[in-house]
Amino acid sequence: MYQLYIGNKNYSSWSLRPWLLMVERAIPFDERLVALQEGSSWDAFRSFSPNGKVPCLNDDGTVVWDSLAIVEYLAERHPGVWPADAAARAWARCAAAEMHSGFAALRGTCPMDCAIRVQLHGIDAPLQRDLSRLAELWNEGLARFGGPFLAGAAFSAVDAFFAPVAWRILSYGLPLDDVSLAYAQRLRELPGMQRWYAAALAESARLNGTEHTARRVGTVQADLRTSA
Repeated sequence: MYQLYIGNKNYSSWSLRPWLLMVERAIPFDERLVALQEGSSWDAFRSFSPNGKVPCLNDDGTVVWDSLAIVEYLAERHPGVWPADAAARAWARCAAAEMHSGFAALRGTCPMDCAIRVQLHGIDAPLQRDLSRLAELWNEGLARFGGPFLAGAAFSAVDAFFAPVAWRILSYGLPLDDVSLAYAQRLRELPGMQRWYAAALAESARLNGTEHTARRVGTVQADLRTSA
């Protein structure tokens, strides 16, 4: 059985992507959660991950690191990871790759922290560009391929790549159009997303860097974690 190494569910956006894909596509795996470390997790993660990061997949000794590489590895072995239609598949791969390598302002200003609710002090030009591009992508996919997911009727890897953004939208109250907000809500309502969220709220660990960013960019109005 696959072993999937992930970080804290409240914070680890990269871990969420393959985890959610495998859950929603019913690909069995053994979850190995290893806590993120303040600053750098290199020493803690190097025993199982060549680049000292999560996620990392171990398939009976074959080690696959990086979320995009994991998705492509799974796509070679399981149907439905990417859309069957060639045009939808090409679009989905482009959109997932853009999320994988881009949206720096969104990542930097609004790091994933599922449990908090923040009123941003404002939205600067780089963040607004990212939000506008996000809405453009989502509207294009939903309109072109008919929804309810980005590349058609079925959940696929491209939806998994944008799943962390759905939590960022909720946590930071990010302003988007109604179509985009409805799609984000559909993602959050997925059974896998609800499982992830419940586990995130139950975590006790706090990463000071992420928590400091939330206080710097806005006013924290609520912290929904059930632990002290």
